[in-house]
Amino acid sequence: MNSKIAVVAVGGNALITNKNNKTVLDQFDAAKETMGHISSMIEQGWNVVLTHGNGPQVGFILRRSELSLHELHPVPLDYCVADTQGAIGYMFQKSLTNHFKEKRMDKHAVTVVTQVEVSRDDPALENPTKPIGSFLDEETAKQRMADGKVFVEDAGRGWRQVVPSPKPLRIVEIESIKQLVESGFVVIAAGGGGIPVIEKESNKKLKGIEAVIDKDFASSLLANNLNADLLLISTAVEKVAINFNKPDEKWLDKMTVAEAKQYIEEGHFAPGSMLPKVKACIQFIKNGGSQALITDPPNIPRALAGETGTWIVP
Repeated sequence: MNSKIAVVAVGGNALITNKNNKTVLDQFDAAKETMGHISSMIEQGWNVVLTHGNGPQVGFILRRSELSLHELHPVPLDYCVADTQGAIGYMFQKSLTNHFKEKRMDKHAVTVVTQVEVSRDDPALENPTKPIGSFLDEETAKQRMADGKVFVEDAGRGWRQVVPSPKPLRIVEIESIKQLVESGFVVIAAGGGGIPVIEKESNKKLKGIEAVIDKDFASSLLANNLNADLLLISTAVEKVAINFNKPDEKWLDKMTVAEAKQYIEEGHFAPGSMLPKVKACIQFIKNGGSQALITDPPNIPRALAGETGTWIVP
């Protein structure tokens, strides 16, 4: 691996710019813009491995499944994740290929449908917390609960399924990903945190489960597995802030792992937003990584030049 390796995590919401632009073509337009910034990064000499979120896209598949139950079979959650890995990977591949042609770059992108193993003993499997799919009425939710699914009532908006969010342990296709990176490919992998699988106790064979793996933690694991020089998490803001949306709000250029842990203890980062991103960066550095960066896609080139973004260092 001659050039520096960066694992870049792109949020699933980055493909949906607003509530009025959710179609597949709208998502592709958003992907095209984000991949333009990624291609600039590659042009600068970075060997990039891309990961991505898929929350909205999995929600769309589950909603279609709900609406068509009178005619078609439901789609299991692990297959929903696989479907989105292929579809979003296709958007990224096509966008990158076109950007490479425009810039006359001899580069190629490839998507790896990626399984990520979790522990069958992970306590999270007994404590579903991650909401997925659409809101249902109480009667329908209780029918689903009779089939073994878990639903919770959500602030008067209806009932919604919740699934476990276990920690990623092993990226099943890591050797294939390494070989592709070594060969110079831009790899898209571990989409949506990876397809969650466990090893059966009886024969060690893999089995897909109804769960959601946090894509930032999966990205951190992937970055460590690849001995990446950088973990870059792209999000909706240019920098990380403490006292966010308060009169004493402060945007951070850099924070050490110790400072990041202190800010977490002080409650500066929201659990469903910035908290997992900062924790993933800490985990990457704790496990041998040298630096991590959080910024939004348009500012990636400037952030890499040291002009913006929030850097997390040992």
